[in-house]
Amino acid sequence: MTVPGKVKRRVEELRREIEYHNYRYYVLDQPVISDAEYDSLMAELQRLEQRYPELVTPESPTQRIGAPPSEAFAPVRHDVPMLSLDNAFTEQDIHDFERRIKERLGVGTIDYSTEPKLDGLAVTIVYEEGHLVRAATRGDGYTGEDVTANVRTIRSIPLRLQGSGWPDRFEARGEVFMPIEGFRQLNEWAERHGEKTFANPRNAAAGSLRQLDPKVTARRPLDFFCYGFGIFPEERLPPTHHEMLDQFLSWGIPVAPERSLVQGADGCLSYYRDMLNRREDLPYETDGVVYKVDRFDWQHQLGYTARAPRWAIAHKFPAHEATTVVEDIEVQVGRTGILTPVAKLRPVQVGGVTVSSASLHNFEEMKRKDVRIGDTVVIRRAGDVIPEVVQVIVEKRPDDARAIEPPKRCPVCASEVVADPGGTLIRCSGGLFCPAQLKASIKHFASRRAMDIDGLGEKLIDQLLEKGLIKDIADLYNLDADQLASLERMGPKSAQNLIEALEKSKHTTLARFLYALGIREVGEVTAQILADHFRSLDKLKAAGEEELEQIPSIGPIVAKHIVAFFRQPHNLEVIRRLLEAGIHWETPEDTSKARPLEGKTFVFTGTLSSMSRDEAKEKLESLGGKVTGSVSRKTDFVVAGKDPGSKFDKARKLGVNILDEEQFLDLLQQNSSS
Repeated sequence: MTVPGKVKRRVEELRREIEYHNYRYYVLDQPVISDAEYDSLMAELQRLEQRYPELVTPESPTQRIGAPPSEAFAPVRHDVPMLSLDNAFTEQDIHDFERRIKERLGVGTIDYSTEPKLDGLAVTIVYEEGHLVRAATRGDGYTGEDVTANVRTIRSIPLRLQGSGWPDRFEARGEVFMPIEGFRQLNEWAERHGEKTFANPRNAAAGSLRQLDPKVTARRPLDFFCYGFGIFPEERLPPTHHEMLDQFLSWGIPVAPERSLVQGADGCLSYYRDMLNRREDLPYETDGVVYKVDRFDWQHQLGYTARAPRWAIAHKFPAHEATTVVEDIEVQVGRTGILTPVAKLRPVQVGGVTVSSASLHNFEEMKRKDVRIGDTVVIRRAGDVIPEVVQVIVEKRPDDARAIEPPKRCPVCASEVVADPGGTLIRCSGGLFCPAQLKASIKHFASRRAMDIDGLGEKLIDQLLEKGLIKDIADLYNLDADQLASLERMGPKSAQNLIEALEKSKHTTLARFLYALGIREVGEVTAQILADHFRSLDKLKAAGEEELEQIPSIGPIVAKHIVAFFRQPHNLEVIRRLLEAGIHWETPEDTSKARPLEGKTFVFTGTLSSMSRDEAKEKLESLGGKVTGSVSRKTDFVVAGKDPGSKFDKARKLGVNILDEEQFLDLLQQNSSS
């Protein structure tokens, strides 16, 4: 059927008008028409699209009702990691935060962009040519879940941007949450229909966004506030964070109306107190506020730690508290071997969540607070997340209240319990075979930067443990293809692939092997330092604390962990079996002759055809080079592969040496043979 031109024009006119009113209602909270008028516009658009289905587009407001259910959420790798924020709980924490920033920047006055910290689910949304093309959850910060179909149902999120001037491709990041009134209505509806209610708005938001059927999500009262960005062309960035949020708002992307721009730590604390006073009156749940250094050039200068930016911090509100009774105290063994006393509580509601257990952190803390079985205690959800025992109400202590002592043996594997330096924490010494730690140790051992056993994922590890096929990491090398093929989702081909991966992993490096053992405080860098220094596993095993402490970057705590690890007979036994299974490496060359690129800094941009970035990074580091993620005047070389990004342009502007892939390979060859 040929669509008349006037119908096409009317459909586009209706879509633009409805999108404008969505923006006025959901983003600005300033509607200019009644609900009845809005419903009339939507009904007319639906009639025209039903009559002329060829006019329906994914961006149409009518499509927010939800697409057909998907069978699963596909993984989405974040191009820019979605990092966590460090937390602050006191005013002194904020003054310390600003002091560190001033020391790093060498400035006197700092402006901060402030905003409420929403209690919802972090998502990232990609726009291309002004159209929403993908949305994903935060996940583990590096890989999230594709929730595009569900995010498209959230009416406050524009499917097509307003205004003009946006980049061809960029990411808006923020929080999906459920307003308190919407949460109340959802639970009332659930009660009327005999369905399960949600404990709090955060759970309701998370559960709603991860529905397999987007039609279910579309019926849930979800909302969204943007708080930042991921991918964004550097040359298009405004100077400050608050200007960026203003820009997003002009494009129709909602931001928190309670955000503000303040000066110094005192301005941050004034904003905190104001938001704390308004907390109960806000239309959404918030568990604190966030402060961000406003200037982007200062953010770039401050950089990041391994898990969080140095230029931002979350200032948490005081947690909700409740009183209950400690019915028992259990000792749990964590994945790193730490023994933690856990109070088993008479169930109680705290901040909308039923709490039946609370951490006592460690035995020193339990003794300091004098927590006993039978005590009445005050509990708090620290940071509104992790329940903890705040204090004992001694006046209510019964005569038969019973204290417990730290165990001498691991309650899971009966290995010796050893105290960490300082004595605050106690730990099971059976790190390589204790069942409580085994899953984590195997997962770490097989990881890409350790032994790199491709195909040995978490679900397969679970099956191997459940069926008793492995009891420690050395048992991995005793597996055969028939055993593996009998497991769920494992056929002969997959089984053979894993056997080949295990065989391939036997040829490694001393540094990788040391890292794979999971020795406390021995990460990749420390493992490489130890391998370069000792060049022999036997020499390292025989080293004492004093000898280890003479090595640059090895302090007394790390030295104690290393010595304690190699003192345990069961760890030595597992290592012996690993070596007997065929794990081997070449003796590292004399580092004084083999590190000609010592002190040189490299940055990669674009795609290399001859090797992965990880392989290139490993080769450079073996020659003494250092690889960083950003270009500065201190960068020695930028290695440009296919389709280089903004780092290439910045390198040219700063006059940094740029190597193409052929020149990079020549550099590696020349220095490897020098």
